[in-house]
Amino acid sequence: MDTYKIAVIPGDGVGPEVLREGMKVLKRVSELSGRFQFEDTWFPWGCEYYLKNGRMMPEDGIEILKGYDAIYLGAVGYPGVPDHISLWDLLLTIRKNFDQYLNLRPVKLLKGAPCPLKDVAREDINMTFIRENSEGEYAGSGSWLFKNKPNEVVIQDGVFSRVGCERIIRYAFETARKEKRSLTSISKGNALNYSMVFWDQIFKEVGDEYPDVETHSYLVDAASMFMVKDPGRFGVVVTSNLFGDILTDLGAAISGGMGLAAGANLNPERKYPSMFEPIHGSAPDIAGKGIANPMASVWAASQMLDFFGHEDWGKKVLDAIEAVLEDGRYLTPDLFGTSTTSQVGDAILEKING
Repeated sequence: MDTYKIAVIPGDGVGPEVLREGMKVLKRVSELSGRFQFEDTWFPWGCEYYLKNGRMMPEDGIEILKGYDAIYLGAVGYPGVPDHISLWDLLLTIRKNFDQYLNLRPVKLLKGAPCPLKDVAREDINMTFIRENSEGEYAGSGSWLFKNKPNEVVIQDGVFSRVGCERIIRYAFETARKEKRSLTSISKGNALNYSMVFWDQIFKEVGDEYPDVETHSYLVDAASMFMVKDPGRFGVVVTSNLFGDILTDLGAAISGGMGLAAGANLNPERKYPSMFEPIHGSAPDIAGKGIANPMASVWAASQMLDFFGHEDWGKKVLDAIEAVLEDGRYLTPDLFGTSTTSQVGDAILEKING
């Protein structure tokens, strides 16, 4: 029997509440399967840890995490801790140290999920976003000159390497070929005359090796409009770090909301652990009330199962989420229901049990 060691970092706010439901699902799936099991270790890292210790995680935190097969992250963010500290000193530190250069975000409208768009069929919203996750505008490169002087200047560099662009674009082509879907590249080559022209060039070069894959290229502003007006034109989508960060939240808005949005930060070569998370915030305003939607954290658990090679169980978990949505009896307030976090988790378990 395979044993997967999971480092659970619940983080702040509603993070612990939603991850508890996700781990319940993973444990139940492992029992039903009989082929694998999970060993979870919980780490109290995050903003509250920062307020007590001056760090988001211990100095040897990365070394500790190296011994795990996957990381399951809740949410980070807390009043009194600047967002750039909570992001850079935990989430981005993990991504960069473990070369999690691929962010995989499904944008899929499940049956029973609300959609704000008129005259759009459910089947039209079914995208797989493959976002470059290690460089671009989030590379941390730049300078701050003449601080607190009238001529103060801030420079934020966008870093685009051939290796970084080519590996994410090639992964996207392989995904599109495997799934027999079109591939769309989203950039801004008309205005960003170095980085995005370079991106477009590499997309063309790699694309020449995949003549069987239908391709499209859109400017990011046009793509934003099409995601709202004609989402059915998108299948697999590949884009840069910043554009992917923004567009996938738009994708969440048209496919049920942030309570249904999950993401995987992958090291495809499996040299380091990958990280799975609901991508919503810590929601301190509802923390402790037991009303946070756990579906995104359960969807992230489904992604973890897929990554470990148990796609059959990953699909069963996703199907169970959809069945609970379609049933409509157990939904949290963000989906216009009155159920608690644990009641939704239990309802998902019931659907998995059959």
